[in-house]
Amino acid sequence: MKQESLFAGRPENTPLASRVRPKDLDQFVGQQHLLGPGKILREIIENDQVSSMIFWGPPGVGKTTLAEIIARKTKSSFLSFSAVDSSISKIKKIMKQAELDREIGQQTMVFVDEIHRFNKAQQDAFLPYVERGSIILIGATTENPSFEINSALLSRCKVFVLKALKQADIVTLIENALHNPEGFGKQKIKIGDDEIQAIANFADGDARMALNVLEMAILNGDKGEQATTVTMADLSQLITKKFVLYDKNGEEHYNIISALHKSMRNSDTDAAIYWLSRMLEGGEDPLYIARRLVRFASEDVGLADTNALNVAINVFQACQFLGMPECDIHLVEAVTYLSLAPKSNAIYKARLAAAKDVKQTANDPVPLQIRNAPTKLMKDLGYGKGYELAHYAKDKLTTMKTMPPSLEGHEYYLPTSEGHEQRFKDRLAQIKAWHQQNG
Repeated sequence: MKQESLFAGRPENTPLASRVRPKDLDQFVGQQHLLGPGKILREIIENDQVSSMIFWGPPGVGKTTLAEIIARKTKSSFLSFSAVDSSISKIKKIMKQAELDREIGQQTMVFVDEIHRFNKAQQDAFLPYVERGSIILIGATTENPSFEINSALLSRCKVFVLKALKQADIVTLIENALHNPEGFGKQKIKIGDDEIQAIANFADGDARMALNVLEMAILNGDKGEQATTVTMADLSQLITKKFVLYDKNGEEHYNIISALHKSMRNSDTDAAIYWLSRMLEGGEDPLYIARRLVRFASEDVGLADTNALNVAINVFQACQFLGMPECDIHLVEAVTYLSLAPKSNAIYKARLAAAKDVKQTANDPVPLQIRNAPTKLMKDLGYGKGYELAHYAKDKLTTMKTMPPSLEGHEYYLPTSEGHEQRFKDRLAQIKAWHQQNG
């Protein structure tokens, strides 16, 4: 925990992103869905109606900056907590002081960066003080608050979702930094529009990353007598590899695998290959992807293409044999095949319908005629009596009942006319017609 002064000047040796940090809403760039004229968060801040809240968004979009602007606007005492050095006893001690300050009219704003890293006990330590209004809690997180923040604390906070900055926003921030006296406004910097656009593209919506790259480029640029020049050649050493936002253990993992599934289901081959590539570049286990493709082959293609499961299984085995990076092409092959395959979820729906009956109906006994009778006692009790072997029948069909009597007539598999499934649909219709004639 540290207490910060929001009104003191920043030393010149601090990072560029800190030196040019906006001090009010008019300087803030981006998040117009929350901070544009008449938008809810702007109204809350300007009308001094701030209550505890959570800022949820990717890195470098202004979560900390917004907290500081709010504290400055409300003239609150500003405390910043870190999960690393914030013991429960320390939190409680500071909270009690905040409670005393409130009694003499001093509001305390507590900013908790990466609040998802605080354990349950640490989060719970803030709860009574939030409830009583002793503090205004502002938490910042890159993870879904629904999963990472205690429900009791979350229910007392308004959640605001911050979005990744647009490329035009990043360009504005870079240009501001070049002209801001606390940035490079006191120096002569020569940098072209192409170079600025290249930095903005590389930053991928992260203002902090863009400003860090800009600062490094200028510090290492060609320092002539009249100006420091930054060229594309200088930048090429700083933006050689773009960071891929992908957390194998977080929400983004589930978002992207969902995108892959739904792109294949929608037969959008290009989108499916893109999302697959996002996962691979993010370091996802190829066997995890291959397992999901095996599931997809039956859940979304099924009998519409009886070769789909074979392709998925073969690719899974190829991934086991080769591993990354060689197996990437096999995964693309499977994703392409499954995207272009005819789609049917009839098998999936059949499973759901049968499972529903199993859960909602009595555990009916197996009809005697289809029970095995390995002992004399079981034969005497009627096990297997009346069993008809279909192989002996002319049409390989019999009138013997195999469904529990209470579920007779229930249908689960309802085939579509997609791809090869038409054959199964025709065969099922043929079987039903035979039973109608011979039942």
